Amino acid sequence: MAMVGEAFLSASIEVLLDRIVFGDVLRLIQGKKLEAVLLNKLKPTLMSVKAVLDDAENKQITNPNVKSWTDELKNVVYDAKDLLDEISTEALRNKIESEYQTTPMKQVSSFFSSFNPFKDGMQSKLEEVLGRLDYLLNQTQILGLKENYKGEKAFQRTPATSLVDESDVYGRDDEKEEIMKLLDPQNLSENQIAVIPIVGMGGLGKTTLAQLIYNDPRVDKWFDRKAWVCVSEEFDAFKVTKTILEEMKCSFDGNQNLNQLQLKLKEQLSGKKYLIILDYVWNKNYFHWKELASPFTSGAKNSKIIVTTRDENVAAIMRNVPTYHLDVLSDDDCWKLFAKHAFDGSSPTRHPDLMAIGEAIVKRCGGLPLAAKALGGLLRCQPDIGLLEHSKDNGDLEERGNEYFKDLRLRSFFQQSKGKKSCFIMHDLMSDLAKSVTGEFICRLEGGGGGSCVITERTRHLSNVQEEYDVRQKFQSLAKAKGLRTFFNVTSSFFRRYVSNVLMHHLMVKSNLRVLSLAGYTNINDLPEDIGNLKHLRNLNLSRTKIKRLPNSLCTLYDLQALKLRGCSDLDELPKDLERLINMLYLDIKGTNLARMPEGMGKLKDLRMVTNFVLGYQTGSSINELGKLKHLRGRLSILGLKTVACAMDAKDANLKDKVDLKKLELRWGKDDDIDGDSRQDREVLEQLKPHTNLEHLVIQSYKGTRFPEWVGHSSFSNIVSLRLHDCKFCISLPPLGQLPSLKSLSISGLSGVLIVGDEFYGNGQASTKPFQSLEILSFKNMAQWEEWVYCWTDEAFPLLQELCIDNCPELTKCLPKHLPCLKKLKIEDCEKLGGLLPTAPSILELELKKCKALQLEPLACGLRELDIRDSNMDDSVLEQMLQRCTLLEKVCLWNCSEIRSLPEVRVPITLKGFSINSCESLDYSNIFLYTSLESLDINSWKCHGLESFPLGSLPMLKQVHIRGCEDLKFISAALEGSHHQHLNSLVIECCQNLIYFQIEDGLAVTNLTRVVLFRCRSLKSLPEQMHSFPSLEVLEITECPEIERVPKEGLPSKLKEIRIESSDKLIDSLIRKREWSLHKLLSLTTLYISFSEVEMECFPDEHLFPSSLETLWIIGLRNLKSLEYKGFQHLTSLSHLCIYYCTKLQSMPPNMLPHSLSYFFIYNCPNLQSMPPNMLPHSLLYLYICNCPKLQSMPPSMLPPSLSRLCIKKSPLLKEHCENDKGKDWLNISHIPVIEFDEELII
Repeated sequence: MAMVGEAFLSASIEVLLDRIVFGDVLRLIQGKKLEAVLLNKLKPTLMSVKAVLDDAENKQITNPNVKSWTDELKNVVYDAKDLLDEISTEALRNKIESEYQTTPMKQVSSFFSSFNPFKDGMQSKLEEVLGRLDYLLNQTQILGLKENYKGEKAFQRTPATSLVDESDVYGRDDEKEEIMKLLDPQNLSENQIAVIPIVGMGGLGKTTLAQLIYNDPRVDKWFDRKAWVCVSEEFDAFKVTKTILEEMKCSFDGNQNLNQLQLKLKEQLSGKKYLIILDYVWNKNYFHWKELASPFTSGAKNSKIIVTTRDENVAAIMRNVPTYHLDVLSDDDCWKLFAKHAFDGSSPTRHPDLMAIGEAIVKRCGGLPLAAKALGGLLRCQPDIGLLEHSKDNGDLEERGNEYFKDLRLRSFFQQSKGKKSCFIMHDLMSDLAKSVTGEFICRLEGGGGGSCVITERTRHLSNVQEEYDVRQKFQSLAKAKGLRTFFNVTSSFFRRYVSNVLMHHLMVKSNLRVLSLAGYTNINDLPEDIGNLKHLRNLNLSRTKIKRLPNSLCTLYDLQALKLRGCSDLDELPKDLERLINMLYLDIKGTNLARMPEGMGKLKDLRMVTNFVLGYQTGSSINELGKLKHLRGRLSILGLKTVACAMDAKDANLKDKVDLKKLELRWGKDDDIDGDSRQDREVLEQLKPHTNLEHLVIQSYKGTRFPEWVGHSSFSNIVSLRLHDCKFCISLPPLGQLPSLKSLSISGLSGVLIVGDEFYGNGQASTKPFQSLEILSFKNMAQWEEWVYCWTDEAFPLLQELCIDNCPELTKCLPKHLPCLKKLKIEDCEKLGGLLPTAPSILELELKKCKALQLEPLACGLRELDIRDSNMDDSVLEQMLQRCTLLEKVCLWNCSEIRSLPEVRVPITLKGFSINSCESLDYSNIFLYTSLESLDINSWKCHGLESFPLGSLPMLKQVHIRGCEDLKFISAALEGSHHQHLNSLVIECCQNLIYFQIEDGLAVTNLTRVVLFRCRSLKSLPEQMHSFPSLEVLEITECPEIERVPKEGLPSKLKEIRIESSDKLIDSLIRKREWSLHKLLSLTTLYISFSEVEMECFPDEHLFPSSLETLWIIGLRNLKSLEYKGFQHLTSLSHLCIYYCTKLQSMPPNMLPHSLSYFFIYNCPNLQSMPPNMLPHSLLYLYICNCPKLQSMPPSMLPPSLSRLCIKKSPLLKEHCENDKGKDWLNISHIPVIEFDEELII
């Protein structure tokens, strides 16, 4: 901990010492005639402080006075750096202004002089800093700080291995023996298998304890078989079973499914006593565990399974003996473990300088072995070498940043996120350590009120976790941080984010800001001129805001290095004086709507990355300005190349010398009214030849008829992806087959190409196979392409995995003959394409849409997915295609009018998904031969042979979706008492002749969780057995007017959500006849009642709904006039209430709403006139009122203080009463953090 702080302070002081003797700073101070004694004193004072810094950093752990001293030193160092930055900025300003001594600049000069630091008391600021440093220096003797204190150098920690090193384990002997007693054969168990969970928090050593047990010699004597499996967070029964078999040295090939593997495991365990350790288990699904455990019961009695997990719920699911709770290490054992890693096995007494640090760290470890190891290893790093140590050679900032991050990751400060490979997270202990080191200098704002973050005068760096609405209360303490250097937004999951204008007001006076991020705030549409006050700003991020313009005062921020405007789609121009920002390194304007770049872009000579360079007609920077930007790297998009009048200007861009450019996009721009100058465009493209280091190339809307020689030249050996788009005048393709590293090729909109021939492969000149590395190839929208000529060698495309040909209506022939690695083939809208499909032994997915001329032959046996649409194939062709497909998993048939029956023979037992759409001639009776189906989707008006759908005939079905089937009349069980354990979703839509469910005699659907009935206008009733659907959670019934009631036995007790819409008889039985007994459904949390003409004056009746209800939607009850007070009082769990389209609703009673309500929505209630007193509960968070034109005012008293958001739309009378500072109700709502009036947002 001390080393991190020491590295920071040491590096900061080194920077100050260097800058004091920096030429411009020295000359400027002397030029302003500051007293020489001040300048002469600053450097030795800093050196004296630095001399005792090492000792101070070590003693601050145990001495709070020293800790206060180091914190104050950090504060002074920050102020000193700000002072020198101010001097440097003044020097830079003088330099730049001297280059712009025009008449207009004289006016600007007066503006600059207004914030001349030397007129603001520079000398007094320097005196103040020296005084504070002198005071701190005088304190060193009182605190006993010694000069030039150095500790022992430490060693680099070696990474741990998967094997247990028993010498590296402390304090676990007793725990090990306790579990060994449970494994002892003499300790007979009542269970066939004893499952022993070891539970404890992360880093406690559960895995280490299990390893000790697993490697104990007694285990080999007690058990015939043993296996170790790290299960991980993603529980996969197949992988776990396979690993157990491998651990037991059981041989098998890689083609078995889970059933076969479990049979094999059952055979291996049969009659054998075994020990299996399942490490790092997270699975909470009981059924997944039972699925995995089914082979374990074949083992001998007293077999054991040890499970390590952090979660008590996991243990509860798996255990059949009491859980073993692992405790933390004792302080003594934790110290031993820490010392072993911190001091490399030597005695800690040999490192007295680190003893105090180590003891303090061990206390923070809280007995966690992992923390002791990790932090002990960190302490071994040499204290005089830190990541933040200042380097004399600045080098490239981005490269240094990447190296720093890599080093931190290797030291386990960061861990790669399992969700996104590009994201990293910090372990909680490392986060605690970082917070401890940074103290009050760094703060993280979270939540509407800022969370636990305490902003003080010392706060220099602030990160803000964005909420949907960042309200003014969140930033109320921001004014205290007068020396703030960083304000950084951390993106949240909210799609849109809004911020109070109070934040902008606070930030514009933070003259010391270096980093400012306002990214993601969608209500920021302009930037104040005051941005020019932030003269030290290095990084400004306005990405994904609605910014429309940038003030020219931005161009006075001479230290600005990064300007990020990505996704600012309303921004159409950059400030005209952008050329003055000569320190700019990074300019991100991707996703903006710029018409041109400002003039003088070539003056930004240090620019490393500019995402887009937009060329305009006559005005703005020309393309030759790019030639002056010699350090460009990464990606570059040049837009508007149609405006380049002279090819020599393109040559001056000098792309061929930009060796670090990896991605290049060249776009001419859309111009459909003219053909362009083919020769001119080709000459321009010829001169835009990039360096051969290029990896990704896009050429779009190019108007030439041919590509220059460099496109496709074999010297571009690093290109991995290439895209040619909308080059409609090109008549031939470049020799792209010569690119040895090309993996992805996309060609679209080249409507002038008639033949893809030998030139595409390289004219037979290449010494290697054409397209030797290509994996993905796509042709789209090739309007006149007629023929694909066979390559002169059969060895083309040896690695191609995906081929897509889309919307090539004139293509007649021919596809490549043999593609040995092809996995996915998609052909769409190619109605003239004839011939055979390529021979593709590795094919997994095939999509054929509107390509009726193809000759279809038997497909490869490994095919997994087949999608055929708009085809004229008949039954025999389909059967012939599928005859070898023994591994087929999914089939989709759309609009195949000639298919009359499905194949009856060689039905693949692997088929899991079948989707049939608009196959009007098909007889569906054969569908019940496909007994392996798990998902069935039928969407067709004519469903011959499907008058009845017997659910029990497809025992593996999980999801059924039938739509628009006029022939369907019954849903039946097929077999009396049949058991359907897999079905979880049943959706029937627009089946006009469906009459009823014939399953009264019994269909046990134990896992059915969702039933949806939509527009089944003839359906008379629900299944009478519905009450016995034990897992049913969601029931949706829409536009089923003939259903009169629910089953006599009632509804399933576990229902969580019911939606009833446009089904008047059913709604009448619920509201007026009260036949549903909803109050008995104690699991019900969500209820939608929508669109009904049922007569009702008042709703709902008392105790109509269960008290468990959390969300209630009342929509389109057109005859509803008032709401019943008593109907809501018992709804003590209700949090969301939505009243929509109740056009006759006039009033609501006072005190109607329960005290649990958080969200209340009133929408399109045109006759609602008032809201009574005390109507709104003090639990309410959000009130939304829309399209209530007669509603005039809020309740007479102040709205609940709990309200965080009020939204009023299309309600003019109410809006007038509530207007800001004007309306009669303003005082009653002004305390609400977020208020919306139509398009106006007050926050």
